[in-house]
Amino acid sequence: MDARLTNEQSQLRDAAAKLADDLGPGSVADLDDAGRRDRLWAAIERAGWRTLRSDGASGVEVAIVAEEFGRGLVDAAYLGPVLADDLLRHTADATETATIFVDGIAFDADGHERVVGLDGGRIISGRAGQAVTSADLTRVAKSVASMDESPLQIIGDDDARRWHVLALVATAADLLGAARGAHALACDYAKIREQYGKTIGSYQAVGHMLADSLALLEGATSIVRHAAWAVDELEPGEAENAAKMAKLYTARSARTVCENAIQVHGGIGNTWECLAHVHLRRVLVSSENFPVTLKEINSGLS
Repeated sequence: MDARLTNEQSQLRDAAAKLADDLGPGSVADLDDAGRRDRLWAAIERAGWRTLRSDGASGVEVAIVAEEFGRGLVDAAYLGPVLADDLLRHTADATETATIFVDGIAFDADGHERVVGLDGGRIISGRAGQAVTSADLTRVAKSVASMDESPLQIIGDDDARRWHVLALVATAADLLGAARGAHALACDYAKIREQYGKTIGSYQAVGHMLADSLALLEGATSIVRHAAWAVDELEPGEAENAAKMAKLYTARSARTVCENAIQVHGGIGNTWECLAHVHLRRVLVSSENFPVTLKEINSGLS
């Protein structure tokens, strides 16, 4: 595989990053800014990023947007709708946008009342219910209130497995992005916070912690990029193994990076006002969406 992004993919990344920087929450208080969230939701809708798969986008392109949105803590629905779009493109019923549900919960349901899911090879749909409590402060989770009696479509095993691969890759990319954002937050703080007349980033204990986090991020970037490429380029079995490796490695790495970011912030890192805990919360919830256990991996990790 060629790990380099094409010109079009680089432009997509830059556009997603700019949107996340311009309209993503810059502080914990911004999470309560309804006007900002409305503008963010509308901008994503105009860009058409929720329907990337039905528009012919690759797994790499879905992951690029997911990573940048995770980095910027984008708090408008993307991950759920883009996974739902990948299912609905197999059906003739894509007129109403939807979000995905797993185990009875629509985990990214902001602005969406319709839910779809995969039961074996059956694409099933229903309606979202009430909002439910989630540790992730950047996404709205809802229960599933009702289910339609008949499936929308029955798809083959290969298509079902590829959808699962995309779900693993997209959540892994979201984890990677959230960890990148936490690391950047910690680096910025280490450059300005002074202790004993020097910035804390000049001390080895802090510098080594940030360097260790960067090494984890570099490894996660490589494995996620490969898994995203595998979505469309490898046989379903190989792609699924690559995606499981990416999800498990990135989930573990992202948690460590976020915890290190909180540690770098010191006492303020344990306060509500510090944005670091929002990154950690997103990582913890994304780790439990389409979870992978070590026993499912037959090589490469220990």
